[in-house]
Amino acid sequence: MMKEEAGALISELKQKLEDADLNPGQKMVLLSHGLHAVLNSASVQLDGGALTRVKSQLYDSGVLSQCVPLLSLPASRLQGHWSAATNLAHLTSSCCVGVDVRGQSEAFLSLFLPSVMDSLLSLASQLMSRAECVSLLKTMMDAISCLLSAHTQLTPQVLNSVHYEHIQICEDATVSLRCVQMWIQTCTASRTFLSSLTDDSVLLLLNDTIGQLAFSSNSAVGVASIRLMLVMASQLGPRLQPLFLSFKGLDSLLDKDWRGRGFDQDVDQLISLIQSGAVMRIQSEVGTERVRAACVVQAAWRSYQTRRRVKSLNRAVSVLQRRYRARRRQEQEHREAQLWEEELKYQVCVRRLQARRAFHLKQRRQLQLLPPEQVQSYLQECERQAAVVIQSSWRGFRERRRYNTLQHTLREAHTQQQAARTLQTAVRRFLEKRRSARAPPPAALWIGQEGLTDSQRVELKQQVEEYIASHRSLRVSPEECASLHEEVQLLLQAELQRGAQQRREAQRVEALLACMHTQLELLRDAPPLSAATVTDAESFLSPSGSIASRARDAHNTMLQAKRLPWWRTLGKLESAISGPAHLQELEAELGGLYIGGAAGGLQL
Repeated sequence: MMKEEAGALISELKQKLEDADLNPGQKMVLLSHGLHAVLNSASVQLDGGALTRVKSQLYDSGVLSQCVPLLSLPASRLQGHWSAATNLAHLTSSCCVGVDVRGQSEAFLSLFLPSVMDSLLSLASQLMSRAECVSLLKTMMDAISCLLSAHTQLTPQVLNSVHYEHIQICEDATVSLRCVQMWIQTCTASRTFLSSLTDDSVLLLLNDTIGQLAFSSNSAVGVASIRLMLVMASQLGPRLQPLFLSFKGLDSLLDKDWRGRGFDQDVDQLISLIQSGAVMRIQSEVGTERVRAACVVQAAWRSYQTRRRVKSLNRAVSVLQRRYRARRRQEQEHREAQLWEEELKYQVCVRRLQARRAFHLKQRRQLQLLPPEQVQSYLQECERQAAVVIQSSWRGFRERRRYNTLQHTLREAHTQQQAARTLQTAVRRFLEKRRSARAPPPAALWIGQEGLTDSQRVELKQQVEEYIASHRSLRVSPEECASLHEEVQLLLQAELQRGAQQRREAQRVEALLACMHTQLELLRDAPPLSAATVTDAESFLSPSGSIASRARDAHNTMLQAKRLPWWRTLGKLESAISGPAHLQELEAELGGLYIGGAAGGLQL
């Protein structure tokens, strides 16, 4: 009975989603209530596998598939629905854990689960960038941790995701703490989570954790990162020791920056683990050095014996030694080049992180200096300039590639034309020779010319007239063509007059809008009645002075723009003719005196 009730609830939910014309917010609320009711009805059953069957029914019916596009919506369509989206994400993550899809396991694991994880990370990134939604970030991190604990194959996707990188570079200590706590919760929830990961994934996770220690000064973030590394060391054991060797100076960083903050015991334990790995590395280096020394001794002894055997072959020995030294020198240079390359990569990575941090700090200081009403416009301008640079680079690359392709095609076409012209010339000469060889000799010249007689000409004309009279043309007569031409001319004249009248009407409306806009600006900037003068009153009666002033400013601005060098206008050429977006920018630049519309917009 309870099973039939759950199936009825799922069918009713699916029918509501298919039949009703709902907006994204209403769909989120409907899905949240429906999934909550279905899971509650399955959890109260005494059968242990009821919840698994219900989750499988939700996936097979397509209800879970409708949650993914809602969670992947952009921020502009999720305004006011952040709580509902977070609740839906938590329920979706719970429904993806413990699903039994035997016939569709490949599609579920390789297609559906990655899309769910990507939507959860996208929603978490959007919540992180809004101060009022930081409290909901914990729920999102719990949902991601729950999904990772059940499906460890999604860990490389999370670590390599762009949304997760956006969360990692956030300078808010709360966001960084939530991120580290998510990994701690995931590792402690499943003892086999870390052991199922590859060395590359563990190294990426370790790199993110050490990055939090290096760039954050918050004590909560520091203790969480240190405890995460201790949990990783307790679960992985000796497998983690070689990975610690990739981070030189980590023990000194912990000793200088994180000692004396109330968790020295954890710091000492982590430092001892790192130093024990260093001791193992030293021992291995000592053993390697002994092996190398033995090899050198053996090589020297063998070379001595060889020199004794080939004492008479001085030239061969010198060649052998020269090649050996050259090879050893090449190997040494190769090792040094590898060391320099690794050091350069590390320095580039560190400087990139420092530059990114400095850029974010500078941008935050600039945003703090701006008035609140100009922050959004400043961010939009930054995005627009970045888009212009990207588009300019892409168009330049595309045009250069197109030009190279066209040049190659034209060169091939020219070569083909030259070859065809040569072949045609040769064939024409050959045919002309054959034609001249086969042509009969020319006839003798005579005076006079044969032609039709008068009687034959009259008879032929009579036959033509009879044929025309018996075969009348089915086309329109000349009179009908003339009347049709006059009718078309009248219609064209009426259409042109109507277009001219519409343009005059549009110009009149634009002029009225410009006048109204100017009067609104005068009213906005007008002084109070107690401080008004006669000059202010006259400016309201005749706004020609303000219009002339603003038109002069707009004209000066356009002249200054035309004086710019040609390379400054390359990126703005397409945006200048793109449409309404350019008209709005020009209107904002000219102080609201540009009324957009047709190609001949009105400027005052």
